[in-house]
Amino acid sequence: MKHFLLYILLLLTLTAHAQTGTIRGTVRAEGKVVPFASIGLKGTTLGTTADEQGNFALGKVPAGSHRLVSSAVGFLPAERTVTVAAGQTQQVNVSLNPSPNALGDVVVSGTLNEVVRSESPVAVELYSPKLFRKNPAVCLFENLTMINGVRPQLNCSVCGTGDIHINGLEGPYTMVLIDGMPLVSSLSTVYGLSGIPSSLIERVEVVKGPASTLYGSEAVGGLINVITKNPAKAPRFSADVLGTSHRDLNLDLGVARKVGSASTLLSTNLYHFDQRRDVNQDGFTDVPTQQRVSVFNKWTWARPEQQVANLAGRYYYEDRFGGQLNWTPEHRGQDSIYGESVYTSRYELLGQYQLPVRGQKLLLSGTFNQHNQNSVYGTTLYRASQRVGFGQLTWAKELSIRHNLLVGATYRTTWYDDNTPATASASLDQPRNQPDLVRLPGAFVQDEWRLTPDATLLMGLRYDYNSRHGSILSPRLNYKWGRPDGSLVWRLGLGNGYRVVNLFTEDHAALTGSRQVVVQGNLRPERSWNANVNFTRFLQTRSGGTVTFDASAFYTYFTNKISPDYDTNSDQIIYRNLDGFAVSRGLTLNTDIAFSRPLKLLLGVTLLDVYRQERLVAGEPLRRVAQLHSPPFSGTWAVSYALEKLRLSLDYTGQVSSPMPLPVVPNDFRPSRSPWFALQNVQVTRKLREGLEVYGGLKNLFNFLPRHPLLRPFDPFDKRTAVDNPQGYSFDTSYNYAPVQGRRLFLGLRYSL
Repeated sequence: MKHFLLYILLLLTLTAHAQTGTIRGTVRAEGKVVPFASIGLKGTTLGTTADEQGNFALGKVPAGSHRLVSSAVGFLPAERTVTVAAGQTQQVNVSLNPSPNALGDVVVSGTLNEVVRSESPVAVELYSPKLFRKNPAVCLFENLTMINGVRPQLNCSVCGTGDIHINGLEGPYTMVLIDGMPLVSSLSTVYGLSGIPSSLIERVEVVKGPASTLYGSEAVGGLINVITKNPAKAPRFSADVLGTSHRDLNLDLGVARKVGSASTLLSTNLYHFDQRRDVNQDGFTDVPTQQRVSVFNKWTWARPEQQVANLAGRYYYEDRFGGQLNWTPEHRGQDSIYGESVYTSRYELLGQYQLPVRGQKLLLSGTFNQHNQNSVYGTTLYRASQRVGFGQLTWAKELSIRHNLLVGATYRTTWYDDNTPATASASLDQPRNQPDLVRLPGAFVQDEWRLTPDATLLMGLRYDYNSRHGSILSPRLNYKWGRPDGSLVWRLGLGNGYRVVNLFTEDHAALTGSRQVVVQGNLRPERSWNANVNFTRFLQTRSGGTVTFDASAFYTYFTNKISPDYDTNSDQIIYRNLDGFAVSRGLTLNTDIAFSRPLKLLLGVTLLDVYRQERLVAGEPLRRVAQLHSPPFSGTWAVSYALEKLRLSLDYTGQVSSPMPLPVVPNDFRPSRSPWFALQNVQVTRKLREGLEVYGGLKNLFNFLPRHPLLRPFDPFDKRTAVDNPQGYSFDTSYNYAPVQGRRLFLGLRYSL
């Protein structure tokens, strides 16, 4: 009897085995293999991940017809029917199409958890280096001009420093992160974005609206998160060299390799430009000269259960000059020939380590950066040093299939010292500086509920204790409703942001020496409340093309807002907490169209109304003042056409801006608003062989140049104010709305192994 039972059991096992088969295949997209794609059978628990060559195998698949589902970051999910015969292997070739809007991509900026973008309750815009290659630039700061609603703004017409505006808000309201960590401090937003090699960037995530619940101070208007490449998946070697007819040269190099259980990526950016161009003939350089070097090294270690362990470092140095054409370093700080000379050096360290606690996801993150700046603006010397340390411990727990909890504790310290009144001693008996030290411990909790298969609710609350201003609470609420396939998504967000201000570290105009800085009263932290609605619609046409609409409406209300006042006194910049309120509201629309033929369109439009209602004199009614450098209408576009047989691709890109308010002085002969203008570019790319391509084109196609960016450039030290100066003008550099760079040819070579 015992042998009979064993026989029956063996027969059943063999019968079950005979009723299953195997699916093998390769995942490709546009002829190239797609590594690490996810493969699964719909309605079952069977699934696997493709290897580095895109190959996969699914075993013990029940005989019959199945729906094979494939997905990968940067591509649209694909489904196909596969019939499996008992005891046989079915060979399948899977083809994926690139996602024009990256609905299927993974994002982290909205919730600090890796989620598919269409599933994120927070609207996150995602941009890959492919977009930036349509109009190549020498740094990420310039690349961001291609993102709708994001405006890199030059604040000085001489030295070329600037900041990033999101939805019309000034640069200090934008937080810039690298791999989710606040490496880029307020002293160095531009310097942090300059010199990030293109070979290093995996993607750029943009969140518009307050994000202080997760990221704390500075994340008032929005955030930009630069995600770097995983060394284990990066090309073994990459190079990109770019030059223009203005005789500037940019070089990006990247090398990746495996060292035991670790993988490393070394990336370098070199930029050189030493031409003193003066097309508008005002005696000043149109574009500052620059010599820049940036070196980035990232390490990752393979650990059990894909636990995170990485460490990275970056060093950055820049020598930048703008001023009169006959200036030499011997004139630095003197009042004979005007020049603005900036020496910048900084280093950054960042790392993440998942604690080896079984069954728990505890992630420890830390960063440290030091920024040293030695600048001269005419005769004004500015020497500053800033050190920022940041630590964060998060615990992510899936309480149920519908309930995720995230808890975190953070600590941030900012040490700052300079030679301005910002750190001067209040005591005459103690002439030494008193460096500014701000400690910012905090804790946050985020609770995410999957209410139904279509609806998700996200609630968050953060508590920070600022050593200068005390306790600060930042709540937020987000709701998402959408179809499971991501083709239709509605999002509603309510959030709060705050910012602690250090004027002298973030406003270049306060340092130029052309105006006196006046700070009225004890400045209080700024607060903002934001409401936004986001709608995303994805359509697939009968001809095989795709159309994506992404629209948002937003409203942000500010209290205690601090804005520089250029109007009350033409010789001063006055800072004070606003006696009133400020508003930023508007609409954004992004449209991505990929035709079945090799034609793709990316169009973006932003409508803005940014203003403040303020009371300058007690007892007077509030008056409305428009935000400077904030165009009511702006747009971006990218039109791409591929000639596959010739291995050519054509790109036509650009940006357009409506008239925007500009800082003018009393009786200024220059318009108080800029004209309509568009900066347009064309590019041709020729693929020579796999991994090697040459590209070239024309920037600023119609040679647009702003007029009169400098006031009285012939008298930069105001030594002749009594001569031929009936209006009492003084030298000023703040009137700027577009780069003073005319039409120029560019040519580049890109290689990836």
